[in-house]
Amino acid sequence: MLSAFLSAFRTPDLRKKLLFTIGIIAIYRLGAALPSPGVSYTNVQKCIDATQGSTGVLNLLNLFSGGALLQLSVFALGIMPYITASIILQLLTVVIPRLEQLRKEGQAGQAKITQYTRYLTLGLGVLQASAFVALARSGQLFNNQCDQFPIIPEGTGIPDWLTLSILVMTMTAGTGVVMWLGELITDRGVGNGMSVLIFTSIAARLPAEGWTIKESQGWAKFLLVIALVLLIITAVTFIEQSQRRIPVQYAKRMIGRRMYGGTSTYIPLKVNQAGVIPVIFGSSLLYLPQLALQFFDQTDPGRTQVWIRDNLVDPTSPIYIVVYFLLIIFFTYFYVSITFNPTEVADNMKKYGGFVPGIRPGKPTADYLDFILSRITLPGALYLAVVSILPNFFFIWLDRQQYLNFPFGGTAVLIMVGVGLETTKQIESQLMQRNYEGFLR
Repeated sequence: MLSAFLSAFRTPDLRKKLLFTIGIIAIYRLGAALPSPGVSYTNVQKCIDATQGSTGVLNLLNLFSGGALLQLSVFALGIMPYITASIILQLLTVVIPRLEQLRKEGQAGQAKITQYTRYLTLGLGVLQASAFVALARSGQLFNNQCDQFPIIPEGTGIPDWLTLSILVMTMTAGTGVVMWLGELITDRGVGNGMSVLIFTSIAARLPAEGWTIKESQGWAKFLLVIALVLLIITAVTFIEQSQRRIPVQYAKRMIGRRMYGGTSTYIPLKVNQAGVIPVIFGSSLLYLPQLALQFFDQTDPGRTQVWIRDNLVDPTSPIYIVVYFLLIIFFTYFYVSITFNPTEVADNMKKYGGFVPGIRPGKPTADYLDFILSRITLPGALYLAVVSILPNFFFIWLDRQQYLNFPFGGTAVLIMVGVGLETTKQIESQLMQRNYEGFLR
């Protein structure tokens, strides 16, 4: 593998793409560490140290932003508004006929959907930036645990409304720049730009979180955690590569004086057809009870409030783990059902003279694909659910509530392994085009 990387850097055009990607990543990390105007960087660091990063509902978003969210940096929102906008547009494609028609129009329609995604990203950026600035101003960004260190100091001589407006505009503009950087990597670099930026954000948190475990738990548990993480990564890599290949045969056709078809290929149905989206959906729903608790009186909690806090907010609660497990399984089936249409695939195969050996074209092929998909979705859903609840057992084992943003399991591992495999395959395919052996021999 090392020789393959050396071969990649020896290839001039591939070397330019790799260096360009590294340069964009460096700019992204610089923006993630650059404080926004009006924010006291010193007080933010004191709050982070005082709360040990335990910020409840914002932990997952802080992980995806590489720690930039809690610092209210220029790139504090990270890539999450774009991901949210993409998911919303993808779901609306099933509901709104106009969007479905654009999706079927090919490259021109996809460009239009991409433009809608950009507009929606900026709109979500304004809403999220306003919400986070309001939380920081009220002290709830750190659960009112560091009121003595105001994140947005007053009495600077500048009107408060102007300071807050500039802060919201800066964070929204940062979202637009992050979206542009991701598209630059996709067009001129290596890999999917948005995925690479998420990978970078999560990877940036690993050293600090690992060192925190070592400092609090000692070398024995730290080394055991590393061994377990390597085992999890190996299992995730194996499952992510697994697929069911449906053979497809194309009949021979005479068009003019030329004969087309007569080839055989396959439809690759991955075991994890839904990716990491069900985990994000499940996590978002389970954050709603914790968000709702912010609006109750904390000094005089009622019976319902205590039950929600003990069972739907505490990640070590058995009810929390079971609900999270079931939500991921449900959303896996739901997302696969709206992203893979067996009837549409069967119709396209029939249009071009393709058929599955032993299965008649048309509706029998659609029923067969639906049968296969329903069978492989179950192990995929169980795999996602098991990997996602692993951090909850780490919480119990380490006996530390501040590991709510634990980056060594669940969503973080799924994203990092998936992006790493995808990027490696792209580099390998470009190496194979130049007669190199690639990464696997």
